[in-house]
Amino acid sequence: MDIAIFSPSSLFFEEQDDVHTSVEETQRIRKALMVSSTQIMQIDITTSDYDDQEILENIAHNCSANDLPVIPHIKHTWGDKFPNSDPDWDLIIASDILLYVKQYPNLIQTITFLLKSYKPRERRTTVSQTGSDDTNVAGDVVLPWPAFLMSWRRRIGKEDESIFFNGCEKAGLEVNHIGSRVYCISLIENEESNECLKKEDSVQVSSGRK
Repeated sequence: MDIAIFSPSSLFFEEQDDVHTSVEETQRIRKALMVSSTQIMQIDITTSDYDDQEILENIAHNCSANDLPVIPHIKHTWGDKFPNSDPDWDLIIASDILLYVKQYPNLIQTITFLLKSYKPRERRTTVSQTGSDDTNVAGDVVLPWPAFLMSWRRRIGKEDESIFFNGCEKAGLEVNHIGSRVYCISLIENEESNECLKKEDSVQVSSGRK
């Protein structure tokens, strides 16, 4: 499975994330997540952010601090021509990317390009348990492949949220709220095939219970 992480600097902070969580505990959690992703689950990870040397140094430093090899990185600014002409990620993860309203059209343009560039292999993956209705029998949220998974910790205005979500809809993107400030964005044209997959799962589950 291939994963791209956009705006990775917001995911690799060294400082304390939560008043109830120590710095040491936070670092252990992040290290466990990265190690399990790259080694145990055999996941290939690529990071991407705008062209800034400090960001590159921050990523390299945090990889080194966690005894991990430096992760491949792509320099890119929303809306610009993507450096990789043939990106092909199953899952794209982004954090805190809705801070600049003027960049929403460029952001949506890039998201659309990345999702449409995907070459079908396995068609779905799962994320941690939530209250979403789109779940399997294990209670995990089922995501389509490809998917753009995003979240943000900083509050933004409802009006700004609407500008982004309406822009996604006009661009042919479907946005599903799957957790607290966590959204899955996929191509609307894939919705019908995803529904067929759900029906196939239902048949398989029913057969397995007999």
